[in-house]
Amino acid sequence: MNSLILFGASEGGLFDFDATLPLMAVQVVLLTFILNSLFFKPVGKAVEEREGYVSTSRADAKKKLAQAQKFEEDLRAQLKEARQASQKVITEAEQDSDKLYKEALALATSEANASREKARREIDSQREQALNQLKADSEKLGELIVERLLAAK
Repeated sequence: MNSLILFGASEGGLFDFDATLPLMAVQVVLLTFILNSLFFKPVGKAVEEREGYVSTSRADAKKKLAQAQKFEEDLRAQLKEARQASQKVITEAEQDSDKLYKEALALATSEANASREKARREIDSQREQALNQLKADSEKLGELIVERLLAAK
């Protein structure tokens, strides 16, 4: 103890090297072990479980996002094909309606021409009949005039 006094340490001071130093060291190690086993390990385990859950959830979310993007691309392709098919159907329908319109117009024109031609023939026939009737009536009238003139003389 005398040697400690030579170094400037006094009894009960800051650097007292009796049994309290090892006791304090054992207390610190024991407290560290207890805290580690009671608090830090469960908290660490919970943190690790949470990290695992977050990483698996994130991986699942990435997979689902990739699937959603794939479905979106598929749906866009199907929509594009459907639009092209509908445009084709519309074009075909327009062509068919134009064709039917032209056929109906040609049929109506031909029927109108046939009807006009028939009417012209009927008119010509009636005119011919009227002229023949007029000729016959004029001949009768001429004969009647001649007969009366001859009879009056």
